[in-house]
Amino acid sequence: MHIRGDHAELVVGGRLDVRSAADARTALHSALDDGVGDLVLDLTELDSWDATGLGVIMGAHRRAGRAGRRLVLRGVPPQMQRLLVATRLHRILAIEGGIAADSLPRV
Repeated sequence: MHIRGDHAELVVGGRLDVRSAADARTALHSALDDGVGDLVLDLTELDSWDATGLGVIMGAHRRAGRAGRRLVLRGVPPQMQRLLVATRLHRILAIEGGIAADSLPRV
């Protein structure tokens, strides 16, 4: 997993999973604590995430809210969009452009 960016936008690539969760959490918390306004999390380079990775994103979402900020997901890959819809998290998380559930590929 790699994360690059600043306190306004982070690009996450690779796998966001149990092995990378601690590093991802640290990077997200640092960006949230050091900035103001929306933090855009660009996921276009993300290959996959597991439940731990999703937990990191939800934790960052909660932390952003407590700091008066908003975590905005950008470029969520289709397979991850399906998971957000299945878990109804697409109703909680801010997703740039939204998710059209009927346009998602079926499994």
